Parts: sequence; C-alpha cells; structure tokens
Amino acid sequence: MSIPFIGPEALAAGSLTRAQLRWRYTSAHPRVYLPNGATRNLKSNTLAAWLWTGRRGIIAGRAAAALHGAEWVDDDIPIELITEHGRRRPGIIVREERIRPDEVCQIGDFSVTTPLRTALDLARFLPRDAAVAHLDALAIATGVEAGPVLELAGRYRGLRGIRSARTALDLMDPGGQSPRETWLRLLLIDAGFRRPRTQIRVTDGFNEAFLDMGYDDVKVGLDYEGKHHATNRPRVVHDIGRGELIEREGWIDIRVVVEHSKAFILHRVREAFARRGGSPFSTSGS
Repeated sequence: MSIPFIGPEALAAGSLTRAQLRWRYTSAHPRVYLPNGATRNLKSNTLAAWLWTGRRGIIAGRAAAALHGAEWVDDDIPIELITEHGRRRPGIIVREERIRPDEVCQIGDFSVTTPLRTALDLARFLPRDAAVAHLDALAIATGVEAGPVLELAGRYRGLRGIRSARTALDLMDPGGQSPRETWLRLLLIDAGFRRPRTQIRVTDGFNEAFLDMGYDDVKVGLDYEGKHHATNRPRVVHDIGRGELIEREGWIDIRVVVEHSKAFILHRVREAFARRGGSPFSTSGS
C-alpha cells in the first residue's frame, strides 16, 4: 500500500484492518488513502483523483499532457477530470464536458484525453502564457499541430473558451523547448516584433549549434540561459566553443538570463537590429 488506494476495497480484500487504515494511512479524498507521510507528486495526485471518481473519470488538461510525455508540468497542479460533478475537492478540477469516444485514449489504467483534445483544453482553460508554454511542450512530445486541434473544436457549437484557444494555438511552437524560452518568444511578439523562428541551426559545415530563436535575415538570435549554463562546468566549456561558432558565422547572439528585465531585453534586441540596419517590426529594413 505505497500508492493511493481505495480504502473499502483494501478492507474487503483483507489487505488491511480498520485499525491499520485508521492509524497508518491518510485520506487524500473520500475513500482514497495514502500512507502517512507519503510524498505527493503529479503521478500520485493523478492516481488519487482518478480513484476518487470510481475509476470513471477521464484525465484531462495538464495531467493528461504529462501522461502523453510533455515536460514542465509541476507536481502541485490541480488534476483536471472530465466526469460527473460531485462536491468540490482541493486539488481537483471537475469539468462536465462534451467529449466523444475518439477523443479519449488509454494510458495504462487511465482514460486520458487524446493529444488533440488535451491541446484544445489547455488552450481553452489556461491563461495565455501558461497555455502556450504547455502547448509547446505537448507539441514536442506528441507532434500535435494547431490545425487539427481547431478542426476538433469545430465539432462543438458555442464551445467555452474558443477565442482564447484560437489565440493560444496560433502562438504554439514546438521549438519552444522550455517555459522560459516560450516566455521570451511571447515577450518579443507582445512588443510588436515579428515572430522569431525557433531552433535555428548555425553551422560552418563541420560543427553546428542551435539558437533558441532569432531572425535569419539580419542574423540576430536570442538564447535563454538557465542557471545550469553557469553552474555546470562542462556546459560552460561547451558554450565557449558554441559562442565562437555563432560569432564566426555572423550572428549577434543575445543571451538572456532571469535577472534581465523585459525593458532591457527589448532594448538589446532593438539595438542589435539597428546595428544590422534592419527593423524588428518588418522584413523591409529600418
């Protein structure tokens, strides 16, 4: 009994006594128990929420994205389920949604929304920036694309959140390989800059490097650097050679870290474009 389980089932099977259940386990949800002091993570929270529905709920939203292999899903997110409404439970979001059989797949014991339906729900229900970050991750994991998701949405007239979904899906890009890369891309777009291309390959014919995003016509690129770039010694050594390759090939590489303000980042991009005699707002020059 190291994972969430339904208490009455364990009692009926003789796996536990009532005294053991009372003293050794904690109720996660009505009828659903965990060992005292057990670490709560996304996997255990998903299982506990699903058991709470009597194994009838369909896992949706961010938990579904994680089951499809998407990264960057936090352990403490609420678990979204498509099922009949009951009493509200902390850590669970119940959605009484229209859903067709071909929008549900099986992953292990779980019924889970398909990648297309998962993308649609992420785009509908999350704030734009969070939605785009999770859509980027889902696209990397599954190859899901905006067009088929919007076709799926066309099945349902008056679908809640469809305007938000269209906006988020239009911004989805599988080249956004971390939430902070997505954040940086959206910062540029929101400033009115033209959309950068993501994961730009730079090569001298023998060696290669990839810029997180950038503008090919003026060779202005941007890289978001997490803390590991500074603390991982092999990474530091690699980045020196990488930076030299990018510079030799004529690129300006704007390296962004968490301490940089939005205003400072945008100033550096405008300045780089000015050095190249181009405009971040169009492809026709300054």
